[in-house]
Amino acid sequence: MLFNSLDFAVFLPIVFVLYWFVTNRSLKFQNLLILGASYFFYACWDYRFLALILFSTIVDFTVGLALAKENNIRTRKILLLTSVIINLGFLGFFKYYNFFLGNFIDAFSFFGQKINVGLLHIILPVGISFYTFQTLSYTIDIYRKQLEPTKNFIVFASFVAFFPQLVAGPIERASHLLPQFYKKREFNYSLAVDGMQQILWGLFKKVVIADGSASIVNEIFNNYHDYSGSTIVLGVIFFNFQLYGDFAGYSDIAIGVSRLFGFDLKRNFAFPYFARDIAEFYRRWHISLTTWFRDYLYIPLGGSRVGLAKRIRNVFIIYIVSGFWHGANWTFIVWGALNAIYYLPLMIFNINRSNLDIVAKGKLLPGIKDVSLIMITFALTGLSRIFFRSDNIQQALTMLSSIFNFSLFKMPYFPGMGLKMGLMVMVVVYFTIEWIGREQDFGLQIIRKVNYRPVRWASFLLIALSIFYYSITIDGQQFIYFQF
Repeated sequence: MLFNSLDFAVFLPIVFVLYWFVTNRSLKFQNLLILGASYFFYACWDYRFLALILFSTIVDFTVGLALAKENNIRTRKILLLTSVIINLGFLGFFKYYNFFLGNFIDAFSFFGQKINVGLLHIILPVGISFYTFQTLSYTIDIYRKQLEPTKNFIVFASFVAFFPQLVAGPIERASHLLPQFYKKREFNYSLAVDGMQQILWGLFKKVVIADGSASIVNEIFNNYHDYSGSTIVLGVIFFNFQLYGDFAGYSDIAIGVSRLFGFDLKRNFAFPYFARDIAEFYRRWHISLTTWFRDYLYIPLGGSRVGLAKRIRNVFIIYIVSGFWHGANWTFIVWGALNAIYYLPLMIFNINRSNLDIVAKGKLLPGIKDVSLIMITFALTGLSRIFFRSDNIQQALTMLSSIFNFSLFKMPYFPGMGLKMGLMVMVVVYFTIEWIGREQDFGLQIIRKVNYRPVRWASFLLIALSIFYYSITIDGQQFIYFQF
């Protein structure tokens, strides 16, 4: 069930009405409704994987209770390992089995040994990377004695399967989301209005920016041999727009839907394309994932408290693991390694925290230095994402070789380019709103500061009409991060 589908447009109001008008007098019934709605939402993808998410929920709920009662260090480690092995075991099988087996076969073939082992046709359960990390953080925090386990299975199951963020995040921490299931929730009109506005902005990002850009990206990446370096650069730029619109759009919708039910989810994107270096970019991009790797991998490895050689090692580990988390392909590993290389000079010269504040805060326009740094960061990010988007290493290298030759100076062209002028105007409008609203939680909030109500409503109406127009004139795309 896609957020931008008719099914969800029917599903959400039904759950909303039942939640606030039927079960509103009982917190227990509200949580049961959330759980039932979440399982139904997930079953619409593939009901067979409900057993998987339920099993993971039971395992971590049981391990959490056992950890709270156990003081023996060895036993506690065994309990934690049980959770880690089961969760990562499922993730590894469904996501990485064919990758490792294929590389194992290739390695033996290189030495002249032929192994006849067939790959399996494995369907990746949607959202498994997200809810696995969410439940793992729960048991790890209990093991560290930073969190008390819940004794209410319905609450815990609702936390794991909470439908707005189940299949593509944000990856929530139990310390933040779990207590919200215990608090009485009363309908808050202003919070609901804010949620609806964020949903609207998220749909605009997804349907207009991401899906609109997808046709350009697919044309250029699928036929990269036919295009000049300048056209490939254009494809890379629009892939950046597509990826951001797709994933940040999903996060906005998830956060907005949660607000309709009285829940607060963590912010997942903070205008990353206005970042002035790679360190700032990843503090603003997919925040729930980057902070997860920081807290559960980077810091346990020693973080920045160790010598230079180990710090370099830690940076490469966290970026390469992050790349591998995104997909079972060498392209993602190379993408992660490139980002580690980008980050190293900032760390070595201790300038990785130079840009902590919002760019040009309190000003309408940035300075030349900020513009230059933003453009350089955007370019570096785009170059690495050639690997992220390519089917294999060879394709990425071929596209890079096309960029770094004289064809880069040709006028970019692809069939139907003239018909995309409307999209390009939309992209400009979109980033203008994002820039003006960069000090808000999400760009569209800036419209609230317009005192004249007809202008505000006209703005919302134009955005809604553009969503409707693009939804019926272009092919809808599944959210990119569902494959992760």
